[in-house]
Amino acid sequence: MVEIISLGLDGVFEIRPPKFADERGFFSETWNAAKLAQAGITVDFVQDNHSCSRGRGVMRGLHFQTPPFAQDKLVRVLRGSVFDVAVDIRKGSPTYGRWVGIELSAEAWNQILVPKGFAHGFVTLEPDTEVVYKVSAPYSQPHDRSVRFDDPAIAIDWPVQAAEMTLSAKDSAAPLLAEIETGFVYP
Repeated sequence: MVEIISLGLDGVFEIRPPKFADERGFFSETWNAAKLAQAGITVDFVQDNHSCSRGRGVMRGLHFQTPPFAQDKLVRVLRGSVFDVAVDIRKGSPTYGRWVGIELSAEAWNQILVPKGFAHGFVTLEPDTEVVYKVSAPYSQPHDRSVRFDDPAIAIDWPVQAAEMTLSAKDSAAPLLAEIETGFVYP
């Protein structure tokens, strides 16, 4: 049976699907809409993404898309490991600016569900780490946004020092959360 664990922020869950192994290898049902709907998780995914990060310390994030192209994300690691983070960016939320982090790995076979209204990012903990994630809306460049991974107001405790990280130009130039309009308002 799939295990669903709340990570303490509204709608952010660790999902641990069962893995059935024998001498041939293994089988795992990593997403089953009907089974997760029974637990109150209803997301209609439309796109799968796959990234490979060559070195330890590759930082990807903190990313989100504004409405109407906001994305729910289901993230898992196929090879290696990452420290994965979700940050509440919903104005007026009692947890606005708070973050939760979890280690995802191929060995642990766990996933994180990051809902709309949260910025998402990860740093690789091993070389040649591969991450696959489902999203509920297609990529839209005009709606694509970033928040600084090292925003002091958020104060994420990354397990890799900033000086050891490799960032894209986009992520290096990302603004602080206080400097942007996210497009999300807490109900």
